[in-house]
Amino acid sequence: MANEADPTTDPTRELAVEQRWVDEHGEVIDEDHRGLTYDIRTLIDRRRALGIFGGVGLTSLLAACGMSETDAAGASAGSTGSSSSSASASPSATAAASGPVDEVPDETAGPYPGDGSNGVNVLDDSGIVRSDIRSSFGSSTAVADGVPLTIRLTVRDAATGGPIVGAGVYLWHCDRDGGYSLYSPGLQDVNYLRGVQATDDSGTVQFTSIYPACYSGRWPHIHFEVYSDVANAIASGPIVKTSQIALPEEVNAVVYATAGYEQSVQNAARVSLSSDNVFGDDGGIHQIASMSGSVSSGYTAALTIGV
Repeated sequence: MANEADPTTDPTRELAVEQRWVDEHGEVIDEDHRGLTYDIRTLIDRRRALGIFGGVGLTSLLAACGMSETDAAGASAGSTGSSSSSASASPSATAAASGPVDEVPDETAGPYPGDGSNGVNVLDDSGIVRSDIRSSFGSSTAVADGVPLTIRLTVRDAATGGPIVGAGVYLWHCDRDGGYSLYSPGLQDVNYLRGVQATDDSGTVQFTSIYPACYSGRWPHIHFEVYSDVANAIASGPIVKTSQIALPEEVNAVVYATAGYEQSVQNAARVSLSSDNVFGDDGGIHQIASMSGSVSSGYTAALTIGV
């Protein structure tokens, strides 16, 4: 299991990785049906990773295929620039899926879990079971600012590919400044950006949040724990899976160019998926979210995981 560093290091290497592609229902699209944007993105990724095409410029390559660099950036993020989808995968669509899926790697919960394993426990607080995690609950009225982000996580049985219904999912991440509620200076009495939900009939949970920062030493990410059900989650019962979601480079760059994320620009320039101490072993290949949306309308990050 990888160890999450306190944000103090400055790794430097960069790696392009293949992303999962999903349709508007959150279902993975096979390679035969991904279309032109996938083909162009694959060429771009291979060009960046391997240095191929010699002196052929990116702009020329895209122009030859009728795409702009903006279009390519959107393709790499799933469908960046389109309206974000807030619909969970439908039971009928999910039921069609079959066969084993890749198990998501076990990862560290980090130093700020809030699950009782490192000091404070927010899981037994009234109000923790919720879908909108932007605001604090209880005595705190603090609200996290940032680019809107919908997080859609679909949990499947790795052996069968079937949805895991009724599982408890606890999700948390840092705010726009890189701070974690309950732990960071000035945030000890704040509990925003944390929440628990039960997976629906498609094995999906959906949280309304904000885009997290990139803090020093870590690739932009979201933490989650999967429990057998919500009752076990709020009782800090046995954890089925602890892992993290990686956010893709292209969308990070767009979000971090907006007001309030200035420090993330510098931090992101000094870290890569390959040098990250959590995702570096495999480039986060099973943990990179598929993205849709825009800065103005908000983004949706979708990931299907096997447990």
